[in-house]
Amino acid sequence: MSLSDDYAGRLGGLLLDPADAVRMNAAGNVNAAVLVPLYVQDGELTAVFTKRPADMRRHAGEISFPGGRQDPGEELRDTALREAEEEIGLMRDLVDVVGALPPTGTFVTNYVIYPFVGITAPGGAFRPNPIEVDEIVELSVPDLIAGYEHKRLIRRGVPIKTDTYTVRGHLIWGATARILAGLLERLKPIL
Repeated sequence: MSLSDDYAGRLGGLLLDPADAVRMNAAGNVNAAVLVPLYVQDGELTAVFTKRPADMRRHAGEISFPGGRQDPGEELRDTALREAEEEIGLMRDLVDVVGALPPTGTFVTNYVIYPFVGITAPGGAFRPNPIEVDEIVELSVPDLIAGYEHKRLIRRGVPIKTDTYTVRGHLIWGATARILAGLLERLKPIL
């Protein structure tokens, strides 16, 4: 059994069943899904994020998990896998969806984000879609934990106190930080 297989088995017991997660509710009216891609490298669990281009209309320059709006008639799990394939070139057959996290609402955009956690192989040949992704950001779970801060940010001229994760100059905040916090809380027994 590989280290990735070992993590996949252990994570499955710590996460929600995807079918149960999609029946949960959160504030928001528009359904979206993200994939939380994880892999094991040198014995450490690593998460894969995207950095949005600076010229995007929404979420410009922000760090997020690959994902987007649910298409009509599409299962949310398939939305997460499709978006990961479109945004970072991660083929769905290379992802073992091991569970899900509770949905997270967004305050400004009125989305309900359904996160699905998937294990993939290390050293993936990720290919960023330049229209949607400026950079693929791979951060180890220990570095993310060490980069946690509750800090004051100014967004659209409004000060907010929020959970953040800063690693190698990459600031994760907002819905992505809330999803990450939920993941890290569930991972505590195996970290």
